[in-house]
Amino acid sequence: MKLNPALSLARTAELIGATFDGPFDFQITGINEIHMVEPGDLTFVDHPKYYSKALASKATTIIINKQMDAPEGKALLFSDDPFAAYMTLVNKFRPFERSNLNISLSAEIGEGTVIQPGAFIGNNVKIGRDCIIHSNVSIYDHCQLGDRVIIHAGAVIGADAYYFQRKPEGYRKFESCGRVVIKDDVEIGALCAIDKGVSGDTTIGRGTKMDNQVQVGHDTVIGENCLIGAKCAIAGVTRIEDDVILWGLVTINKDIVIGKGAIMLATSGADKSLEGGKVYLGAPAVEARQRWREMAAVRRLPDIISKLNTR
Repeated sequence: MKLNPALSLARTAELIGATFDGPFDFQITGINEIHMVEPGDLTFVDHPKYYSKALASKATTIIINKQMDAPEGKALLFSDDPFAAYMTLVNKFRPFERSNLNISLSAEIGEGTVIQPGAFIGNNVKIGRDCIIHSNVSIYDHCQLGDRVIIHAGAVIGADAYYFQRKPEGYRKFESCGRVVIKDDVEIGALCAIDKGVSGDTTIGRGTKMDNQVQVGHDTVIGENCLIGAKCAIAGVTRIEDDVILWGLVTINKDIVIGKGAIMLATSGADKSLEGGKVYLGAPAVEARQRWREMAAVRRLPDIISKLNTR
């Protein structure tokens, strides 16, 4: 999430009750969790295992629970609970806003777009030209849709990320301040759920088509002209490149890449990145030709065992 105007380091420290190491006027231009950071962003780290990753990341301001000198070109904010401090900033600059109307007055809706009865369009949503939003679709705050987008009944665009921090006393919710961005000529099937980014964007590329009941996790990027079959489940922070086809009931783990032009056959599951231009089958997914050979070999086992037993 970008900040406009930017925050000074001193003002940020005041907001979260922290001390700091860095120039008073050091500028913070965005708030991002570690997977999405860019120069100018603030992030946080609260476990020694991840100190090095956070300090070496593109983030230029880090909330941390250990006293140390700030790396060159960066600033540090010291807090006993960096997670809570970070959530304070998220809730201040992207708070939940109640809406009393089915279509928010702050929503921007392009010429020729049709909003069917019962749809909900949240605050600061932008929808392009000649779209069709069917009944009982919910589009949460700050989401953006391009031109000629079709969203079928019951779909939910922009629900919170499924992202929690585990503590002995239970789970703490990682509040989402990102968006869903849907490009031109996308079609979203009935009852699909596309979660917003934790702090960045979940993006659906131009021309992609989804069947019904597809789940897309936070901060995932789906490329152009992809086909996503019914009941696919795509975890967060995943990248699906252009021209990928996922047939029904495919599952994809988090933090992996499905290469350009890959095809995953129905009920397959990916637990690691897959090269583009190949056809995959099974869980875990391997090239379909290999899986078919394995299946043929398994079918032969009873005959092989029977022959061995008669010797």
